[in-house]
Formats: sequence, structure tokens, C-alpha cells
Amino acid sequence: TGSTPTRGRGASFAFSVFNLMNAIMGSGILGLSYAMACTGIVGFIILLILVSSLATYSIHLLLKLCDKTGINSYEDLGGRALRNPGKVNFRVNACFSVCLFDLENTHLLNFFSPFFPAMASYLFILKSELPAAIRSFISSDSTGNAWYDNGRLLLILITLCVVLPLSILPKIGFLGYTSSFAFFFMLYFAVVVSFDILSAKDFIFQQISFRKLLRHCLSAYAIPTMAFSFLCHTTVLPIYCELDRPSKAKMQNVVTVSISLSFLLYLISALFGYLTFYAHVNSELLLSYDVYISGDIMVMTVRLFVLLAVLLTVPLIHFPARKAVIMLLSGQRPFSWLTHIIATLTILGVVLILAVFVPDIRNVFGVVGSTTSSCLLFVFPGIFYLRISSEPLRSPDSIGAVLLMVFGIIMGLISFSIIVITWVQSS
Repeated sequence: TGSTPTRGRGASFAFSVFNLMNAIMGSGILGLSYAMACTGIVGFIILLILVSSLATYSIHLLLKLCDKTGINSYEDLGGRALRNPGKVNFRVNACFSVCLFDLENTHLLNFFSPFFPAMASYLFILKSELPAAIRSFISSDSTGNAWYDNGRLLLILITLCVVLPLSILPKIGFLGYTSSFAFFFMLYFAVVVSFDILSAKDFIFQQISFRKLLRHCLSAYAIPTMAFSFLCHTTVLPIYCELDRPSKAKMQNVVTVSISLSFLLYLISALFGYLTFYAHVNSELLLSYDVYISGDIMVMTVRLFVLLAVLLTVPLIHFPARKAVIMLLSGQRPFSWLTHIIATLTILGVVLILAVFVPDIRNVFGVVGSTTSSCLLFVFPGIFYLRISSEPLRSPDSIGAVLLMVFGIIMGLISFSIIVITWVQSS
């Protein structure tokens, strides 16, 4: 049985919790109030507990495999799990469309990781929030015809002038610190959402219908948005290996604390965001404040913080996506500026087009959550465990892995189908 190599002095328990929470917390927090509006408070809490518990369990399976094999990366576990003699190709419905997965290029797993869709969601936030942020500081009497009211134009300009120059650099280590700021910005966001409900108490009393408050109708966007919000699986194993005196039990405690604290922040921000606007909550929460509570200094501040965090995070998460693409296409060839630039422009171009033309961020959360996130969160860990573990199929964890896979596939297929049907009917 393999074991994780122990280093002299690694990261402390608290710092590992912070790092994992930093990986968990992201743009998904902006869509959870809308998910609560779709499911009701009780339904939302039940689903959030379900998704967070399954995320914790799937990480438990990954940690067991890491201890067994000594492998410390998600994509390498995929290579180990699916590279068996006589098995050349394995068909994975990663995007619920037929996709041929080449086992010799396991970096394709990284390409379908949260980096690529996360960039699209972050750019969408820039598109939707930049006009409102500029208006709040320039003039409240804007007619809507100013150039800065065009979110698409602002997104293209900011991508060309800021995101592209930072992304084109071969090394961007200094931007790693911005991810820490991003976490604190999201924490501040949750606090602001909690307190700003007092600014809209009259609106609450006018809009709340307690009969509707407890409704449990499931939405196609609810579970995918939650899955997108708890996706951190590609970073868990590296954090495990950097932990001081690492052990599976210690890392499992890190995971439990991190997901529990993230669960608490998600629940607080979603609950108070929903109670502030109820049925009028926007799929991107900050836009709701711009409509009903415009000019609030705390909202203006948190909007700036979120935009700054998002702007500096896009180049950061672009790097592993580009590395995955280059490794997939070029293998271990020496560094080439031509390949580097082409990959950078291609990835940013595709993500920019997606962010420009997708009309609603809930579509990003819904599609990504029901496809990529469901595979990385539920389906792949189950497959990896069943292929690598030597435990009998009737063992508790093997049964759990099967149930995890079944849940991910069913949830993804149903959610994605409903989303597509909704698009067709609304077009």
C-alpha cells in the first residue's frame, strides 16, 4: 500500500483549512439565493446538506486512493484508474454528449476541471456588474445610453487591456496572493448580505408569502449551482501532500471543517439574500441590490471588492487550463511562445464568447453544474475508487462509490435535460 510522502514542515491545520475554503468559495455564492428562490428555504437546506455531504464523501474516497497509491493529483488518479491492459479508450459522458476520452492524455480531466467554466462565470460577473459599478460612482441619473452601460463592450475592453496581458505571461506567481483576498471579499460579501436585509425590511414584509416560503419544488438550477459551489476536488490532494505530518484522518478533518464553514457562509448569504428580495431575487445576487437598494455604500463597496477579486482571479485560473490544453496537444515538448500565445488566445476567446453571448449566469451555473461539476464531484471519484480499490463490491465504500456515480449521472442528465427544454420553450 502506498503512502503520502512526509515533508519536513508542511502547512498547518488552520492554513490548510483556509486554502481549501479558498478553493471552495467562488462565484457560485452569487447564485445560491436564486437557487433558494427556486426550492424554498427548507428544500434549499436539505439539498445543500445533501450536496455538501456527498462532496465530503467523494473527497473521502479520493483520500483513500491517495494513501493507497501515493498519487497526489486528481488527473493522475484518473490515469491510474482508467489505464488497464487491453483498455485503450474509455467513453465518459463528461458533458453529457459523446466524448472520447484518451487514457494516454489524462490531462483532459484537468481541461474539464472547474478552471475553464469558472473563467466563464467570472467574466459574466464582470459583464453584468461593471456597468452598475461605474454608474454608482459616476452618476445616478444615467439614461442608459453611455458607453459604460454596455456590459459586453466593457468586458471586451477589460479582457484585452487587463486579463490578456496578465494571462500571456509565462509565470504569474504574484497573482496567487489575490486568491486569498478573493476569499475575504466573499466573506465580506456574506456579512454585507446579512446586514443589508435591514435596509429592505419594508420590501420583505410586502413580498413574503409564507405559503410559498416553504414550497419544495425542485429546480433544474438548484443542485447544479450547489455542485458548482462545492467543487474543490482537483485541489484537495495537493493540499493533503503539503499538510504538516499528513494523515488521512487529519486531512479528513480539514475537509470537514472547510466544507462546514463554507456551508455556513453559503447558507447565510443565500438565506438573507433571498429574504431581502424573495421572488424578485436575481440569478446574480448583486444585480438585485442595484435594482431595489441602489446607492447603498456597503453594496457599492462589496461590488468593487468582488469585481477586483474576479478580475485578478481570471488570469490565475487561466494558467492551469492553458497548461492542460498544451499538455493535451503538445505533450512534453519544449516551451514554445507560439504554442503558448495560440493556447492563451484560444482559451480566452472561447470563454469570452461564452460570457458575452450567454444571457443569464444561471445558465452558466446550470450547465456547468449539471455536466462538468457533477462528473468531477460525483461520477469520476466513484469510477476511480471502483477501478483502483481492491475492496469487494459489497464493501460499504464500494457501494457508496456506486451510489455516488448513480446520483451524479441521474442528477446531471435530469438537470441538463430540463435546462435544454426550458431554453427551447423560451426561444
